[in-house]
Amino acid sequence: MRIYPHFLQGTVLISLSLLLVGCITDDAHRSAQKIASESGLISEKFDTDPFPIVTWQRITPPVHSLRVYIEGDGFAWKSRTTPSDNPTPRNPTGLKLAAADKQANVFYLARPCQFIGPPLPATCRVNIWTQDRFSPAVIDAMNEALSQMVLRYPGVKIDLVGYSGGGNIAALLAERRDDVRSLRTVAGNLDVAYVNALHHVTPMPAARSAIDRAAALRDLPQIHYSGDADTTVPPAVARRFQQAVGGRCVRTEVVSGMGHGSDWAAVWPRLLAQGMPDC
Repeated sequence: MRIYPHFLQGTVLISLSLLLVGCITDDAHRSAQKIASESGLISEKFDTDPFPIVTWQRITPPVHSLRVYIEGDGFAWKSRTTPSDNPTPRNPTGLKLAAADKQANVFYLARPCQFIGPPLPATCRVNIWTQDRFSPAVIDAMNEALSQMVLRYPGVKIDLVGYSGGGNIAALLAERRDDVRSLRTVAGNLDVAYVNALHHVTPMPAARSAIDRAAALRDLPQIHYSGDADTTVPPAVARRFQQAVGGRCVRTEVVSGMGHGSDWAAVWPRLLAQGMPDC
């Protein structure tokens, strides 16, 4: 695993997504559909302003609570110097977590432009899954897609789960919404500037980072899982976020033997069974 040094920043913008790609399949779309269909998840596309958001859902009325999963950064780069022309993840860990969840009501959100095309719509520009993947426009679009879903079930309470960069988005959505009752992240990039500096990659000036809003989440029950073998988003990231949140509603846990792209879905039912911190 190689990271570009600062002196190449003028010519190459390195996305952490290059580091996060797991086993590449011949057909990422077909593979994702197989994962989803085997667990009863049904696909639906939400049109937000300005990005299309692909979702999968398994709903069993009445819907009083909804566990919402947010995908990681996906496949942003073909090589160290060439951005991908489609950010669809080859190893959709967020989708696998949703598929492993046996709760009656599960809703999965892909990131903007994932599982779309080819061809992609004109609004799906390369910057959306590289340097601007945590920009206000992206966060707004994710929030809009979630709101469209929630409108169908008045009074529903949301339990947010985010994987990798999706953990950052999940925390940012938790801070801005009033219908979220819990937050979990898995290998969550909750401190964007710290993780970028750790890997000596290009800063992202437009990025919104969860750690900057951490104090507002002090009263929200939350758990942040990290792998002890994760060198991409190491456990120190979750610990820094926990310190920034403060209080007794936040807990971190380091899971033995897990790296960033490990099979988190295999251990997910056990982790879900632990319950949330007592606030």
